[in-house]
Amino acid sequence: MEREQLADFLRRRREAIRPAEVGLADGARRRTSGLRREEVAMLAGMSVDYVVRLEQGRSSQPSTQLLGALARALRLSDDERDHLFHLAGHQPPPADGTARLARAGLMRMLDLLSDTPAVVLSDLGEALAQNRAALLLMGDHTRFSGDRRYIVYRWFTDPATRAVHPPENQEHQARQMVADLRAVAGRRSGDPAVTGLVERLLTASADFRRLWAEHEVAVRRTNRKTLLHPRVGRLVMDCETLFTPDQGQQLLVFTPADADTRERLELLRVLGLEEFPAGTTGGLEP
Repeated sequence: MEREQLADFLRRRREAIRPAEVGLADGARRRTSGLRREEVAMLAGMSVDYVVRLEQGRSSQPSTQLLGALARALRLSDDERDHLFHLAGHQPPPADGTARLARAGLMRMLDLLSDTPAVVLSDLGEALAQNRAALLLMGDHTRFSGDRRYIVYRWFTDPATRAVHPPENQEHQARQMVADLRAVAGRRSGDPAVTGLVERLLTASADFRRLWAEHEVAVRRTNRKTLLHPRVGRLVMDCETLFTPDQGQQLLVFTPADADTRERLELLRVLGLEEFPAGTTGGLEP
C-alpha cells in the first residue's frame, strides 16, 4: 500500500470534482471548487474521519468494497479506478467484478437526470447505481447480494418480483428477460459468470427452463411497461436504454407514458422516501 501516493491521488480527485457533477449545490460560502471531505464521506457511505485519515496517509488498508464506494463517489474513470486499487495494495477487480462499478460517464449522466428515474445496470441486470427518483420508483436495488442482485434471477425465483406487474404483462416481461440473457450469453460465450447464472436458473425455475429452450434472442433497447406501485398505483412507463460501447453497462431511463403517470410520479416525489412501506419495493424492476 502506497499511503502517500494514495492520499495525494484521493485529495486531487476530490478537489477536481465540481459539486454540481454529483448533484450538490455549490453554495455561496464554499472556499474550494471541489468537494468537501464530508461530502465525499456522504457519497461513499463512510465516516468523515476515515476520509481524513486516508487523505493524510494515516489510514489502515481500505477494503475493496470501500475502494469501490470511493471510485463511485469520486466519479473515477476505469483507468483511475484501477490506479486507486493498485495504490491501496489490491488488484483491480477481474472482468466480472469490474463491471459491478458503474462507469464515471454513466454516473455523471445519472446525476443530471435528478427528476427522472434512471438506473445504471450491468449487462446481467445488476443495479450498479440509482438516482433518487429511481429509489422512489422502485426502492434500493443496489442492496441485493448473491444471485439476487440479478433482475432475471429475482424474477424467476421470487413471486413478489412479478407481483408489481399486471398478470397479463408478466409473460411478455419474462420472455424479454430471457431473450436479453441469451444475447449476453452469446456475446460473453464461455464466461463462467454468465454460464453459472444460467445453470442455476435452469435448476431453480421450470418457467425459465421453458423459455430458455425456445432460444429467443433480443437485446432490450426500448420498452413500455406497467408497474403497480404500492403508494401511487398504476404507472405506465417508457424505458429507453443507453449502452456503453462494449455493451457491458447500460443507463436505463424511465419516463411517464401518459398524463396520469406524470401526475402520480409528481406525487411520489412529494411523498419522498421517508414513508416508503417496508418490504414493498423488492419487486419493482428496472
